[in-house]
Parts: sequence; structure tokens; C-alpha cells
Amino acid sequence: MRNLRISDQNLIRIKKLQKLNQININPYPSEEYPINSNSNKIINNYKKKKKVIVAGRIIRIRIMGKASFIEIKDKEGLIQIYISINNFYTEKNIYNLFLKKLLDIGDIIWVKGSLFKTKKHKISVYAKKINLLSKCLHTLPNVKKDKSGNTFDSFSNNEKRHRMKYVDLIVNDEIQNVFLTRIKIISFIRNYLNKINYLEVETPILQAIPGGAIARPFITYHNTFKSTFYLRISNELYLKKLLVGGLEKVYEFSRNFRNEGIDKTHNPEFTILELYVAYKDYYWMMKFTEKFFQKLCFKFYKGGKPSLPFISQFKKITFFEAIKIYTGFDLRNLIETEIIKICKEINVKIDNKMKKGQLLDQIFSQKCEKQIIKPTFIIDFPIEMSPLAKKHRFKNGLSERYELIINGVEIANSYSELNDPIDQLKRFKRQIKLYNKLESENMLIDKDFILSLEYGMPPCTGIGFGIDRLIMLFTNQINIQEVLFFPQMRLKS
Repeated sequence: MRNLRISDQNLIRIKKLQKLNQININPYPSEEYPINSNSNKIINNYKKKKKVIVAGRIIRIRIMGKASFIEIKDKEGLIQIYISINNFYTEKNIYNLFLKKLLDIGDIIWVKGSLFKTKKHKISVYAKKINLLSKCLHTLPNVKKDKSGNTFDSFSNNEKRHRMKYVDLIVNDEIQNVFLTRIKIISFIRNYLNKINYLEVETPILQAIPGGAIARPFITYHNTFKSTFYLRISNELYLKKLLVGGLEKVYEFSRNFRNEGIDKTHNPEFTILELYVAYKDYYWMMKFTEKFFQKLCFKFYKGGKPSLPFISQFKKITFFEAIKIYTGFDLRNLIETEIIKICKEINVKIDNKMKKGQLLDQIFSQKCEKQIIKPTFIIDFPIEMSPLAKKHRFKNGLSERYELIINGVEIANSYSELNDPIDQLKRFKRQIKLYNKLESENMLIDKDFILSLEYGMPPCTGIGFGIDRLIMLFTNQINIQEVLFFPQMRLKS
């Protein structure tokens, strides 16, 4: 057993475990236990005396002398089990000892029996055989609701819920629904992209250079190569190399890692859908994004009824227009010293080493982003903020880039991708010179990516969707930890 403090309830269950072994009942059997039904099938296909085999976790136990009711929970819902001493498959003392005294809430059992309805017309399984599959050694939170729908004794402490997601999933049905929705949305996206001939690919997680974004990476060491490696902060450059190689439509559900802060919309480990298509630009990608969201909304948003903002054309505001709307200042032609002065005037937190692009980024993120609720494309970012995007074909000093903001959170980021190797190298050098001055940032030049561009990358556009934030949007969650099975938590001392 673990070298931890054992509670009184825990000790009682351990003693029951020992008693089970004494009477030759294996609390953790090895053999296969086939099932042929579940709670959903039982309710929707009820037939009196129909034989069923089910399994699940005990949620409630009611002992009534020579008869008992047990309620078990499977992946579909709840099943009531009726056990009678007069109709049980083994000796009566096993009933009195095993079923009445050694089973607990939380145990996983296997039941073979037939269907019937109780006097109160509750569909139940009349048990003929019961096997214990797994003994639970801890007391489960016993969530109860009164007639008014008020909840008592709920497992609601967020610290415990996120550390013990397995318990959260057992006792809080709504949490299971969030993750079932997540799985369905990812499956829907994959099927949608496959149908329109996008190729799902895989790119390295362990990378020699942390490229494709500006972020602090997690660092490790490769013993064979005797070199430093990084967990990827982005898969963008690898996907573009595939376009160079002739794959015109590619996507990847990318697990990325950034050694940065944790808050309601950031986790150090997160999922991005990166998608790239040749011979298109960011104007085309805006239309694609609108259509993509409409399809998601019709399928998943509020029971299939999309809200009007999702089925209408998304609003478009330029980056500098947004700043003027939410701060009152027109920053288009200002130099760094003037922008710093305005930052102080409107209480934007900045670092004295920040340059123009970083200052503008801080103003937008601190003063604008959270106020943009309806789906909005923020378009035409300053070139200083977009080292991988093409220069705007019509507007000097700007790039062909947009971010999609919904409910005050960035959901997607897209460019007309830069494919000029000479310009790209110049921008990389400019960025590394800038960010080496900031200890919190790390950016190296991927020379192989530059080499790939020299072989010729077709004009293209790409987009990255924050999958975790997308799931938050469609499940009405305000904290990213609610949509991650195992969010990153501070280690306990």
C-alpha cells in the first residue's frame, strides 16, 4: 500500500478486502467478463424476463433484510439491481456476508439476471449472479439532490477535481458530457477535413529548434546525439515543409508545449489544429473559417441550434481600428517612445526593453481582446508582430494576418504565409536580435526551413485553431482546466 496516512473509512475497506480473500472471493479477478447490455439498452428495449449481463460501479446500496437494491453506473447511465436471498445463486451466508457487508459504494461489479419492473414501475435487473470485479478502497463523494434540485455533498472543490479527474468523472455527470463533446468535436473536424481531401499528418514533438512561434520552450537533452532538444512550441514550420514537398492540403492535431504561465485560457500543454492549403490566401481562409464554424454550430452549439452570430458573416476590424475603439488612441504612425507614453497613460503593463511590436501586442491583449465578444476577425496586424506572414499587398507596414476573437479569447490565428526565403531570413534575424534581449523569450533560426523555402513553397495560407479554447466555447466553460482530462497542476510538497 502507499506510504500515506490512512483514514478510518479507508482502513475499514482494507479490512473488507482482507475478508474477501479469506472467503476465497478474488477482489481483482483476471478473467474476461462479457456484457451484452447497458443502461440505455435496458430502458429503451425493455422486455419482461429478458436476460441481460451488465457491469458498472456501485453508486447506491439499500439493504432490506432478505432483499437488497443496488444501483450501478455504466457509461450510459444508471441501472437498478434487485437481489433476493431466496433467488440467489449461492449459499445464504454468502448473501449475508458478501453482498450485505463486504460490498461498498464505488465497487465495480458484474451482474447476470433478467429484467422486471418493481411495484413502483422501476425497470430493474433481477440478479441471478454477481461478481466483484474491482474493490474500491476509498469513499466516493455522495452527491445528493433534494426535490428542489439543490445539490449537497458535491465534489466541487476545483483543486481536488482537477487533481483527481478520475473521481470528478465518476461523480459529476456534466463533466463526462464535456469530454464526450470534446471527443465528438475532434472526430467531427477530422471527418470534415478528410472529406474535403485534407491529409492528416504527424510532425516531431521533440525538436532541435523551437520554431514556428515566439515562446519559452521546455528543454531536454538527447544522450545519443549529445545535444539539447526542445518540446515543440509549434508545428508550423514542419507543415510548411510538407507543402514544399508537394502536399497541397495538410493538417495536424498538434500537442504543443510552452514553458509559460497558467491561467483560465492557458495550460503549458495544449492542443492546436494547424491547417495549411496551397494556392490560397488569408481572405480565402476567412471564408473557410466562417463556414467551418457554421458547420460546428449546427452540430454542437446549444443542442444543434446555432446562435445568430455564428451563422452570419463575422465582423472584421483592423488591428489599429480595434485599439482606437477600445483605447481612444490612433497608434498607426507613432514611434516607440510615443507608444510607451500612451501605455503609461492607459495603465498597460510593459517591460522597458519592449520594442514597438511587443508594445502594440500588450495594448491589444490588455485593453482590447477581452472586450470583443461576438465572433470578430481582427485583421491586418503590424508587420513587427507577424514574422511568418506576408507583407500586406495594399497597406504599407501591415501583414496579411488575422486573429479570430470570440468571448474575449483568441480562437484562431491565420496568415497569408510568407514564402520569400530572403525576406523570411531577414525577419528571423530581426526577431532573434529583438528577443535575445528578453530573458522570457527564446527564438532560434531554423536554417532547414529557410533552405526548404529556397526550393520553392507555393503561395499558401494557414491557420491554427486552439482546440481547448474551441471546446470551452462549445461547452460553456470559462476555465481551460475544465476541458482537459489531466490539466497541469503544481506539485504538492
